[in-house]
Amino acid sequence: MLCQGLRRFGQKLVRRRPLEPPVAETSPARRLTFLDLVALGVEHTVGISAYIVAGDVARDQAGPSIVICSLVAGLTSLLAGLCYAEFGARVPHSGSSYLYSFVSIGELGAFITGWILILTNVAGLAIRIWAWTLALDRLFGNKISQTLQEIVSPHVPGVFAEMLGLFVMFLLLLLLDLLTWNIRQHSLITNVVTLVNLLVLGFVIISGFIKGDLHNWKLTEEDYVQAGLNHTSSLGLLGSGGFVPFGFQGIVQGSATCLYSFIGFTIIIIRGEEAQNPQRSIPMGIVISLLISSLVYFSVFSALTLMVPYYQLRPGSTLPEAFLHIGWAPAYYIVAFGFFCSISASFSVYMFPIRRMISMMAQDGLLFSVLARIQTGTYARIVSTVSFGIITAITVLFFGFTALLDLISFGGLLVFSLLAFSVLILRYEPETQNGGNEAQEENGGNEVQAQEENEPAAEKLTLRGQFFPGSPTPTPLSGRIVCICSSLLALLLTLLCLALAHWPGLLSGDPGPITVVVLLLVLITGITGVIWRQPQSSTPLPFKVPALPLLPLLSIFVNICLMMQMTAFAWAGVGVWMLIGFAIYFGYGIQHSLVS
Repeated sequence: MLCQGLRRFGQKLVRRRPLEPPVAETSPARRLTFLDLVALGVEHTVGISAYIVAGDVARDQAGPSIVICSLVAGLTSLLAGLCYAEFGARVPHSGSSYLYSFVSIGELGAFITGWILILTNVAGLAIRIWAWTLALDRLFGNKISQTLQEIVSPHVPGVFAEMLGLFVMFLLLLLLDLLTWNIRQHSLITNVVTLVNLLVLGFVIISGFIKGDLHNWKLTEEDYVQAGLNHTSSLGLLGSGGFVPFGFQGIVQGSATCLYSFIGFTIIIIRGEEAQNPQRSIPMGIVISLLISSLVYFSVFSALTLMVPYYQLRPGSTLPEAFLHIGWAPAYYIVAFGFFCSISASFSVYMFPIRRMISMMAQDGLLFSVLARIQTGTYARIVSTVSFGIITAITVLFFGFTALLDLISFGGLLVFSLLAFSVLILRYEPETQNGGNEAQEENGGNEVQAQEENEPAAEKLTLRGQFFPGSPTPTPLSGRIVCICSSLLALLLTLLCLALAHWPGLLSGDPGPITVVVLLLVLITGITGVIWRQPQSSTPLPFKVPALPLLPLLSIFVNICLMMQMTAFAWAGVGVWMLIGFAIYFGYGIQHSLVS
């Protein structure tokens, strides 16, 4: 009885949505062309990150080697983007990584994905409010904050002055959200803003190579001593000098933080339902937008660190301030204009992913049903905007900018890993299983047991069958083998990343840690070989992830390695958020899910 109860409970966690066939006809709602998707991905990827991320990462984590961090973060996002692209080809009408998880790894994985996406979107909104408040204050010579401090501080604590400034920004956000509610030309606005943004950043890149000094990539201790900044940081002596002043660890930590700059490409997935010819435009839009974004970030970060010695970047500094350093005051206002254009455009559509995700999860029964109406009606729209605005303001007040960056990057890496895992599972699934999960679950798994009993002898679980399957097409047995092996690989890759991140004995030649790492590598290689020998789905798709299973596994490995470099705050913040989510899911969602 207990075993049957646990079996039914486990089946609830992995019950899936049926993989619906893509819609062949072009509906009137599909108005986004391939260029629109590329512009959308670039606009959301090369946004405010180009203006605000470099200052904190270069100053405290990577120095001039932030250009390497941008390439590593871009490569990590590209690996994940390829996995997104295959799902975009499979389910072009879904428009969400939440649904991608639902059709591959099941309900619990979908809930984790959706819940994390809600967290990253709220934190991203908090960063935008913080950045706009800071940039507007800097544009007027810090007079806004000084005036608020003079008016408010004599009567109440100084934190209320910051709260008042955030409240003003929140009212502006609400106004923009309401004004753009009925605007139908979002794609035209996006294309114009993206063009302006790229022109401004192009000006920054050209200026950097004109006014930049290559010596800023070869700084020595004397430079720091002369500047009076020969103090220590979290990674050691600030004046260690050279192109990599914080060492290899600084590059890895900087890459993890820089990942925030690239997760905006997922807007292509969210808007996939509106794409023309989505089977081709979504994969190509993801790949091309990420390549353009990586090139832009590499060039912008190079220009910034050539113009300004990284140690002179202030915490919270923005890209326009670099032109004050080189004495180009008029250029400061040009770049500030591009910054405000970028952040204003992102505000006008940033509420959409939050509302959409909450509404989708509520419609599936995983969240409270009252939240399903969050996208309908003026009243619900205003209430949701006000609620998110209050949560965002509290988040900005209590968490620093770098902490928010780490929180978003951590959540993005976790979602990327789940999607890479999903590609492995779905590619090796038999065609008939995608549509038959519900019937199998309703019968308590009787169909699965009957199918196992009726399997031919060649399909029984044997050691030879692991490497020499008897069927050229996926079977239920081969699908279960891949699912189990992929789960083991995820565990082994996590252990390997822990060993590589926290065992300095590897560098000193200690035989103990080296033996453990070698053993883990042998196990990983063997299990990967088992997956590689299993038959893959022969369903024709416009795009498939190449080099399966190596590329998804490489994506998972890189994601976990970068997650290991996150701060304890990021781990604790995501952990607390997931505890809240699990309480909702196991207390409400698992019983009210419409997939059951």
